[in-house]
Amino acid sequence: MYLPKTFENFTGKFPKVTEAYQNLGKVCREAGPLDEKSQELVKLGISIGAASRGTVMSSTRKALEAGATPDEITHAVLLALSTTGFPNMIAAMGWVNEVLAKINQD
Repeated sequence: MYLPKTFENFTGKFPKVTEAYQNLGKVCREAGPLDEKSQELVKLGISIGAASRGTVMSSTRKALEAGATPDEITHAVLLALSTTGFPNMIAAMGWVNEVLAKINQD
């Protein structure tokens, strides 16, 4: 899986913080009934709301790995329109399309 250089540098410098962060994420995932695909689509929505290019792209890759289709991912982005606004949604759509285009090239 692709990891940004900044994240790799952080994990090298702060391995205990990284481990604790990853454990927290694991515990949160195991705390409820949502399946992996649903979790990834929810995390994509949160990433869109935060207007975070990196996490939108990462969440898109993770959603695909969890079995979400490009149409399901695109629908999740579209649902953000009425909550986060057109500019935020359209930016997220562009970031998602970057990931989907790269996947189609490979």
